[in-house]
Amino acid sequence: MESVVKVRDWGLKARMYFTMFMIFLITLAFLTLLWIYGVSMQFLVLIAGGMLFMQYYFSDKITLLATGAKIVDETEMPELHRIVENLAKKAGIPKPKVAIVDTPVPNAFATGRSPSASTVAVTTGLLRTLNKEELEAVLGHELSHIAHRDVAVITFASFISTLAWFVMRWAMFMGFFGGDRDRDDLAPLALFAISSLIWLISFMLVMALSRYREYAADMGSALLTRKPENLISALLKISRNMDYVPSEEKKKVEGLNAFFIIPAVSGETIMSLFSTHPPVEKRISKLEEIAEKMRRGEL
Repeated sequence: MESVVKVRDWGLKARMYFTMFMIFLITLAFLTLLWIYGVSMQFLVLIAGGMLFMQYYFSDKITLLATGAKIVDETEMPELHRIVENLAKKAGIPKPKVAIVDTPVPNAFATGRSPSASTVAVTTGLLRTLNKEELEAVLGHELSHIAHRDVAVITFASFISTLAWFVMRWAMFMGFFGGDRDRDDLAPLALFAISSLIWLISFMLVMALSRYREYAADMGSALLTRKPENLISALLKISRNMDYVPSEEKKKVEGLNAFFIIPAVSGETIMSLFSTHPPVEKRISKLEEIAEKMRRGEL
C-alpha cells in the first residue's frame, strides 16, 4: 500500500529543502564565528546536543505531560481507535497510541520521534465540535505528520536556534558578571548581538519550515481520506469555535501551538506575533485546488 510520504509535490518539497539548506548554512557560519571568537565548541555542542537529545527522545512524554493528555485504549474510545487504525494502514505506518486531552480548546496534535514511537491526541473540545468525517480528516492530517517524521525534522532544524539562544544567554551573563575586566568589554556585547541575529534568522526559518510541513500534512490528509472538503469543513469549524474559547483556556495550551492543527493563540503574548502555521484561508485555498485535481483525476 502506498504511503502518504510518497506524495509528489515538488514545489513544496523544493521550498522545504531550500529552507533546511539555509538552516544548515547558518549553522556552519555560526559555529565558525564561535570558533574564531574562541568559544569552547566542545562545551557549547555538549550543552546544545544534550538539550537536543532530551527533546528528541522525550518530547512525546513531555508534551503529553504538559497537556495532561491521557492515553486511552480501544475499550474506552473504540470509534476513535478504529479511525486511527484505518488511517495508519493507509499511510503505511504502525498504529500510534491514542490520547485525549480534557480542554474546551478544539484541537489535535501528534508527537513522537518516529512512526513506531508516536502518539496522536485529540481534545474533548474537538470531539464535541466535529462530526465523524471531519474528525477523520483532522486525524489524517496528524498521521501525515507522523508519516513525514515532522517532529524529528523540526527538532533537528531547531538545533541552531537552540544553540544560538544558549550562546545569547551566556554572552549576556558574561557581559553583566564577567570577571576579567582587562578583556575587551565590547566582546560579550558583540557575541550577544551576533547570536541574537542568528537566533532570529534561524527561528524565522524554522517557522517557515513548519508552515510548509502544515501544507504537506493537509495534502496528506486529503489523499488518505480522498475527501479534502472534510478537512476544509473541520478547519473552518475549529477556527470559528476557537473564538469562543476563553483566553485563559487557550493560554494553558499556548506553548503547544507548534503541534496543534490550528494554533490556540490568546492574543496576550508576544508569540502571537509569530505563527508556525499558514493562515487558514491559504490552507483552504490549497485544499480546494487538491479537490479540483481529484475531480479531474490528476491525484
